[in-house]
Amino acid sequence: MPTPIYTADAFTDRPYRGNPAAVCPLDGPADAAWMQAVAAEMNLSETAFVWPLADGWSLRWFTPTVEVDLCGHATLASAHILWSQGYADPSSTLRFHTRSGLLTADFNDGWITLNFPNEAPHEVAPMPELTQALGVTPRWVGRNRMDVIALLDDAVTVRTLTPDMALLATIAARGVIVTAAGDQPGVDFVSRFFGPQAGVPEDPVTGSAHCGLAPYWGAVLHKIEMIGLQCSARSGFVKTTLVGDRVLISGQAVTVLRGSLVD
Repeated sequence: MPTPIYTADAFTDRPYRGNPAAVCPLDGPADAAWMQAVAAEMNLSETAFVWPLADGWSLRWFTPTVEVDLCGHATLASAHILWSQGYADPSSTLRFHTRSGLLTADFNDGWITLNFPNEAPHEVAPMPELTQALGVTPRWVGRNRMDVIALLDDAVTVRTLTPDMALLATIAARGVIVTAAGDQPGVDFVSRFFGPQAGVPEDPVTGSAHCGLAPYWGAVLHKIEMIGLQCSARSGFVKTTLVGDRVLISGQAVTVLRGSLVD
């Protein structure tokens, strides 16, 4: 039987915006080399593979070059596909078993809410190679187990930044996030995500980046609920809520492609 595969745009309610992810529902575990080959063929920032377990779903994420420990937009896309294409009941909570532990997804009034780990960054010494790669001097630099986070002067600087991707790729992290305070009504902070070291020069909307952004800005702004705008060319809004050692990440998604892999 052909293997179904879908593409969904995450963190948007319109096609061809937000962040596209491929989602491949399987009957059971697959060879990691095959999954990596499919992800390279799809050539999106992430391809997700899901298959049923006794108490939920196994979920793995691959960029075109590597498997990653956590991905928000491909989890959002996976939940959307499982519900919208009849693999799961939209009234049920989805339980995803992943390399980052148990993650859940709930659907309510057109929005999908993911329950992710709180990955609050800790401050680190400024890195000369980071400043050189960005072309600006960050006001603050932190990192968590996945990413480096650089606070820039303002949202305009974040939007207009043209980093040196070759230099960014030398920094030992999954990705480099640049962020600043929001500059429009209803937006608490803006960000962009660069991951050339993971085969993703710029990710359009990165849900898992908000596992670090939300606790950082929550401490700065003294807020629990916030809205982030990832201001890439495709852009997208991410709702966040801090709940202890977890971060609730909410967004919308739309299906843009249905197909099958030729075995």
